[in-house]
Amino acid sequence: MPLLPGAEPFRHEGGEVGVLVCHGFTGSPQSVRPWADHLAERGLSVSLPLLPGHGTRWQDMQLTGWQDWYAEADHALRELRERCSQVFVCGLSMGGALALRLAAKHGDAVSGVVLVNPGNKVHGVAARALPVVRHFVPSTKGIASDIAKPGAAEVGYDRVPLHAAHSLRRFFRLVDAELPQVTQPLLLMHSPEDHVVPPADSARILARVSSRDVTERLLERSYHVATLDHDAERIFAETYAFIGRLSGVGSEEGTAARG
Repeated sequence: MPLLPGAEPFRHEGGEVGVLVCHGFTGSPQSVRPWADHLAERGLSVSLPLLPGHGTRWQDMQLTGWQDWYAEADHALRELRERCSQVFVCGLSMGGALALRLAAKHGDAVSGVVLVNPGNKVHGVAARALPVVRHFVPSTKGIASDIAKPGAAEVGYDRVPLHAAHSLRRFFRLVDAELPQVTQPLLLMHSPEDHVVPPADSARILARVSSRDVTERLLERSYHVATLDHDAERIFAETYAFIGRLSGVGSEEGTAARG
């Protein structure tokens, strides 16, 4: 199947500091591409993979599960580690859950974690029915383009495949149990008004990780896909500053500017 416009994966060969950026469930690299571009333009090595089953049509996603999505992110992280001295992981929504599991599993190989509206649970009564309903109902209404900014749109599916949603629910449970293993510095940015992932998910993540270096930022002007919303530039700047603080990248420019 041909890819949807903007759904192409992205890689940039930059310096010794690498960043893995993960998109969300039923979304595509387009939703976080400006984030990746911002970091690449500042000399970082960036990898933004297209997760299996995404970026084409929702029916293709029915054949994939969390193991496929995580394996792709894990492979991209290992590739970055081969050529970079430090690697950071970033993620939007489900991409945030992928980033957290990578941090839990890879330990010191991950230097820091940046999350935007990370998912931690599939909510609602319907979620409990997923194990059965998915065998009779193939899909439900999509969740793409929850954006406050007029004219902004996310390239994603207009339907949620229920086999994949069931797998996502299992994945969230797995990651939730692994959160205490996350010890890296953490920057978590979330929207108080989010129609896909409630603020309770961010609160639970902050309560359960073992990170001591934790920064929380509220994205007051954005909905779920904040990386395409009013707070996008702030997200990008906060991410680069966080990475710079922990890696020293960009410190020369800062010194020159202050001089």
